[in-house]
Amino acid sequence: MSGMDLQGKLRVVPDFPKPGISFKDITTLLKDGPAFRECIRLMAAQCRGREFDLVVSPEARGFILGGALAYELGVGFVPVRKRGKLPWKVIRGEYKLEYGMDTLEMHVDAVSRGQRVIVVDDVLATGGTISATLDLVEKVGGVISAVAFLIELTYLPGRENLRKYDVISVLKLES
Repeated sequence: MSGMDLQGKLRVVPDFPKPGISFKDITTLLKDGPAFRECIRLMAAQCRGREFDLVVSPEARGFILGGALAYELGVGFVPVRKRGKLPWKVIRGEYKLEYGMDTLEMHVDAVSRGQRVIVVDDVLATGGTISATLDLVEKVGGVISAVAFLIELTYLPGRENLRKYDVISVLKLES
């Protein structure tokens, strides 16, 4: 792994966005250039050796990691956006967050049938956001090579909820 204390670069914000949620803030890690670079390097190392054509990420923090990872690996990037943000024909999926409901959209032609993708986001908690993203990719005929996260909250059922996929995580938090 890395000699750098990446976990120490995270900020934990209690009771955000609502009481009982312990939000893992990655902005404190992202502002540290060497730490951000190391995270992308570690994620890329786990992705190499898998067959894939694209990186797909939901907004907003997923864009930061997914875009950097796609660049590092020399592949294209597909954004999955909140409802009403994409200018072309879209497919849509609703999902439940730990603290409510939301909708994601992807252009219908963003992933071609049979294209292999790695789906990337910042945090794996329950897997709601990423499951909606995976569903969109699969609805258009994309094939999931792996699902990658900067942080995995091992005390929540995210990995179990994604058991049919190859899950990659750089940092595992136990509380």
